[in-house]
Amino acid sequence: MRSNPLVIHRELTLLDVHPAQRVCEIGTGSGYSGALLSSLVGEDGRVVSVDIDPYLVQWARCAHRERGVRNVRCVAGDGRQGFAAEAPYDRLVAWCTPPHLPKSWVDQLKTGGVIVTPLPVAQVPQITVVAEILVDEDRTPRVRRVLHGGYMETVSSPCDPDTPTRLVDWEYRLPSAAWISVGWRDEDNELRDGARTALDRLLAESSIRVTAGEDIDWGSWRTWAAATDDHHLTAVGWPSGGIAVGHSTAESIAVLRYDGMILADRRASPSLRVVRDWFQEWDRAGRPAVEEYEGTLSPQQDGWRLRLSR
Repeated sequence: MRSNPLVIHRELTLLDVHPAQRVCEIGTGSGYSGALLSSLVGEDGRVVSVDIDPYLVQWARCAHRERGVRNVRCVAGDGRQGFAAEAPYDRLVAWCTPPHLPKSWVDQLKTGGVIVTPLPVAQVPQITVVAEILVDEDRTPRVRRVLHGGYMETVSSPCDPDTPTRLVDWEYRLPSAAWISVGWRDEDNELRDGARTALDRLLAESSIRVTAGEDIDWGSWRTWAAATDDHHLTAVGWPSGGIAVGHSTAESIAVLRYDGMILADRRASPSLRVVRDWFQEWDRAGRPAVEEYEGTLSPQQDGWRLRLSR
């Protein structure tokens, strides 16, 4: 897997690693970021890198050995559990997105430790931010800032990084792939008839397209939509067309694509009115950047969920 040097530089700058510290890395990848961490902690420091893919772990081990990197331990395992055997850590960085901030990560960090990780900000896939989190003296994690960004989901086994593994309520694989995720899944039935109907409405030849505008800041838009905390928030994806985010019910659907095109089931769609209202509110607010939001962590089972507000 290739690593983006600019993204890694930003995240490691946030992490603020010092010599002799112990760092846990979730997502070994090519081993490039682990080598940088090795240099930052120095000979007296220690890096533990965890990846679900044994192939990547073995690849990184060989790369480190060939370059004389001796203070990095690469292990295969579920990164959502961290790596308790070498805890506590001063820092933890993740290059993949867990479903929420895991309690195990906080438990394995020293008081005053820092976590830098992507986190979901909605109950639909691929709406994420990168959060800098401090573990306070009372062992409570607190968000210091959020930035635009995100990585593939953490998983329990190697998978296709382009397809969501969580929160997909209905999908088609043939004749062409498409999926939908709805925030109102608890109101749907076991067969997900509501989500399937909404997707069918959008994929129908009678569906409409409306231009919302050009030069859409996609990161700003999807973050704004997530911050509404509307349980009718919806995401739709096509492997060839990226992701669209908007509103749906079992009777209507409208989503805004990254190219500024709104797709809706019909011109009188109630969901289309909602998406247009969201768009106008977002525009009046100045299309805020992700960095303008504040993050709050709400406790839930086995961790914390990140919510955004302005």
